[in-house]
Amino acid sequence: MKLGQFEIKAEDGSARLGSLQTAHGSFSTPAFMPVGTQATVKGLTPRELKELGAEIILSNAYHLLVRPGSKLIEKLGGLHKFMNWDGPILTDSGGFQVFSLAKLNKVHEDGVSFRSHLDGAEINLTPERVIQVQQELGVDIMMVLDECLAHDATYEKVKTSWGKTLSWAKKSLAARTREQSLMFGIVQGGMFDDLRKQATLELSELNFDGFAVGGLSVGEGFEQMCQMASVCTEILPKDKPRYLMGVGTPKDIVTAVSMGVDMFDCVIPTRSARFGRLYVGVGYINIRNSKYREDSKPIEKDCDCYSCQNFSKAYISHLVHSNEMLGVQLASIHNLRFYQRLMRDIRVSISDGIFSEFKKKFSGKDYEE
Repeated sequence: MKLGQFEIKAEDGSARLGSLQTAHGSFSTPAFMPVGTQATVKGLTPRELKELGAEIILSNAYHLLVRPGSKLIEKLGGLHKFMNWDGPILTDSGGFQVFSLAKLNKVHEDGVSFRSHLDGAEINLTPERVIQVQQELGVDIMMVLDECLAHDATYEKVKTSWGKTLSWAKKSLAARTREQSLMFGIVQGGMFDDLRKQATLELSELNFDGFAVGGLSVGEGFEQMCQMASVCTEILPKDKPRYLMGVGTPKDIVTAVSMGVDMFDCVIPTRSARFGRLYVGVGYINIRNSKYREDSKPIEKDCDCYSCQNFSKAYISHLVHSNEMLGVQLASIHNLRFYQRLMRDIRVSISDGIFSEFKKKFSGKDYEE
């Protein structure tokens, strides 16, 4: 396969089984990318990530620009060598920080001015600067700078914002000089069907290697998220990968796959682990509950992860209650393996033509024990 080629190997309804070729190898889709914001997935080594089944990971250009600096990482051989990960890496541009660090930034026509969340130093992010930073990092997939708004933003605000994001997307394409790094555009448009359609149509005309759906999973609720994502996937080019940013729960992922989404990322597996939430079957347990203090069984009977193969719920409960680092590590290992097994099972169900039956298991009101 040539660089950037997206091969669709099987389809079941709108769900697609495929692979995308990058400069550091291909990865299978639908894919879940563990989040390594600061060049590390919390508590896990790159070797462990490989053993869990991860083929591609996500990092964040804004955070790496702030610390330790993209120039330093470039000097040390690029992000892959810096963190000793030889597979594909996608970097978010910092667009989400426009939303999450709203009190520290000012959005203008040419980009975003930040006050660093670390020391208050001023940082100016333009579309061109964001691409430069990601090229210095040497990543496989670069995301363009975009503006992510709150779910309750007004129609006029969303419309004006999309005009900026579209302009930034065009500037990003013009700034690209490293052909080994693929580039994805990002659809915004808030919670308005007509603006989402307009944004998707306009972005689809540009020569991106893939397309992301942004501005969702920001408090709007499951039904509205599905509606907005569906509006976009019905229009986006069928021959290029589609990435739903920041999503989500197992139910979110399975539902989005049924709409034709190919790529996902979310902090849920590792963040939930830090609070004691462990995913099992079609639900989850909270290992902090007292009933697990004497439970000699593994987290999940049929799970092949290191945690389930070697430790009991009672032991992990003890570690978590004792605030031992190993407790969070073992919980994270299990949750990330659960997500990779979920993606594997999704891919197999698409290949076998039984994805609709697979999806029925995740049709409850939420992902609960």
